[in-house]
Amino acid sequence: MIHRMTRQQVLDLYFMDARCKLIEVAAFLDRVDRGSGEPDFRLEAFRRAMRHLADGDADRAGAVLRSLSDPTVEPIPVAPGKGAIGAWPGC
Repeated sequence: MIHRMTRQQVLDLYFMDARCKLIEVAAFLDRVDRGSGEPDFRLEAFRRAMRHLADGDADRAGAVLRSLSDPTVEPIPVAPGKGAIGAWPGC
């Protein structure tokens, strides 16, 4: 039997953590805005992903993840760098 929490239970358990993360995102965007130079594709991808937060769909987490992910299915011959960059440049 699957027990689903009430909205009140979810809020009681997770609100403060989500509040903290929201403030961290706001602080990140403030730092980016104060920075010099031109932003790269990651900032636009981030802002586009954030739009999913307000759309009211039930699968916001999936939509955010898909919007930042590489949608291609063919493998590339060589990785462009050593590590992940967090957003797909072809968005």
